[in-house]
Amino acid sequence: MIDYEAFRAEVREFALTRCPPEIRAVVATYRKLSRKVWYPWQRILFEHGWGAPSWPREFGGTGWDQRQRVIFDEVMAECDCPPQYHHGLRHLGPVIIEFGTPEQQARFLPGILNGEDWWCQGYSEPGAGSDLASLRTTARLEGDDYVVEGQKTWTSHAHESDWMYTLVRTSKEAKKQQGISLLLIPLNSPGITIRPIRTIDGWHHVNEVFLDQVRVPVANRIGAEGQGWTYGKFLLERERLGGANIAPHHKALERVRALVAQELQGEGRRAERKLLQHRLLRAEAELLGASELGRESVEAVIEGRSLGMLPAIIKLSTSVTMQTISQVALDAVGERLAPRFRRIEGEGPNAEAPGIEWVQNYMYARVRTIYGGSSEVQKNVIAKQLFGM
Repeated sequence: MIDYEAFRAEVREFALTRCPPEIRAVVATYRKLSRKVWYPWQRILFEHGWGAPSWPREFGGTGWDQRQRVIFDEVMAECDCPPQYHHGLRHLGPVIIEFGTPEQQARFLPGILNGEDWWCQGYSEPGAGSDLASLRTTARLEGDDYVVEGQKTWTSHAHESDWMYTLVRTSKEAKKQQGISLLLIPLNSPGITIRPIRTIDGWHHVNEVFLDQVRVPVANRIGAEGQGWTYGKFLLERERLGGANIAPHHKALERVRALVAQELQGEGRRAERKLLQHRLLRAEAELLGASELGRESVEAVIEGRSLGMLPAIIKLSTSVTMQTISQVALDAVGERLAPRFRRIEGEGPNAEAPGIEWVQNYMYARVRTIYGGSSEVQKNVIAKQLFGM
């Protein structure tokens, strides 16, 4: 019998004593996280045996049950430790474990686990975002290699990654979902060009990736040719299930509540303060509802039940709620920071200005209802599956 409260205390003590203060400070200020922040923390977790909380023990994971994984994520958020949301660990690793060959597991999993190999996701294209099955990047078989030609866009962290797992079209004859394969492409391959896309928040975290006659060994294909859509959906479900961890959102809510109290002091701003506090109460109610759905997701996994539409509903709910929370933060600090927010350049807009992270967080939150499947697409999928519309 697992003592979950003792486990929670163990994780909290580890987080508070082993996560470097300078890393926790970065997380606490909502700066965009990069490999130079994630990597040292991943190494610490790996050396402690906690490098992969969701992986089976035989592949180097912890072997924890679902409740332990949830507790781990909650405590990490409460203690301002970097979330383990990097693509290799949370997304690709489970795909390789489930569908990869023993040779692929032996080759790729150790580097993901110890943090030496960093991965990005090559899914979206200029004409294929939420409608991912419309992707046009092609892979033509020549001997023992595929020759890949095309373009990916909005590729997070490609500029600091070693590899990209990529959906490509290997057949134009079958239905569009059936002609897709999943390839693992080293980003130092000849023919790859990575160009930065600087987003409205001032940071460089997404990119365009151009593939010009890039040769990829057939051995780097996951599973059977033409079955990439199945593996891609498996991966996206894992990505959306990550949204069941509501702890970081509650942490953000606490910080914004304190921010409102700090920024809007005095009787003269009482009405404004009360208005923002009321909006935060509504956001808190929405998060509590999402938390219940998250718990239901955990129970479904424990009992072996299908998650159904739960990941989509949680993603839809938390995306909108986090936009609301970031809007309240902006309303609280906007008047003070407006004169300093003159331009976006370098490493961010006037990054030295105290509180500027709230402005950047507000700007980045706009994309929450787009990435991982837009809210409009989520609503259509939910309506079709639940109501037959």
